[in-house]
Amino acid sequence: MSLIGTEVKPFKASAFRQGQFLDLTEADFKGKWSVVCFYPADFTFVCPTELEDLQDNYATLQSLGVEVYSVSTDTHYTHKAWHDSSEAIKKITYTMIGDPSHTLSRNFDVLIEADGLADRGTFIIDPDGIIQAVEINAGGIGRDASILVNKIKAAQYVRNNPGEVCPAKWKEGAETLKPSLDLVGKI
Repeated sequence: MSLIGTEVKPFKASAFRQGQFLDLTEADFKGKWSVVCFYPADFTFVCPTELEDLQDNYATLQSLGVEVYSVSTDTHYTHKAWHDSSEAIKKITYTMIGDPSHTLSRNFDVLIEADGLADRGTFIIDPDGIIQAVEINAGGIGRDASILVNKIKAAQYVRNNPGEVCPAKWKEGAETLKPSLDLVGKI
């Protein structure tokens, strides 16, 4: 079953952000755009490259009104230890959520049960707490945050402009489409 168009399920989790521990619930994903980025584990290989890339795009995402949350099945304590020991992870200023109970990983349907780890899943959540986009990659395939920025711009455009849709390769300011009977078979 697709998670597109569904509301984020209830959860409680502990997180690490900028030298502090904090508690989060699904309410933290409401009132603004959110990106939830699952990854398999701290102290691994592809994961720090993705999380650093996400940090490199964090200011742009914030300028779009988006908050970023990374999630793995590690604890918030492990996130702090990784933050303290890795040059790439030291740069991170967004929230790193611990999911040792696997609640979030199950809620977002990214848990690899046999391994107790999460798939590489990216979720764009609108201010109402509704999932608008999902991307799930195999473990060896890293993500590119610049593509995520474009997807968020498209999601925000569609939300703010009912009756219009963004075609493939759409960039901010480009032409959109207005679905109608007149367009059927003409694109």
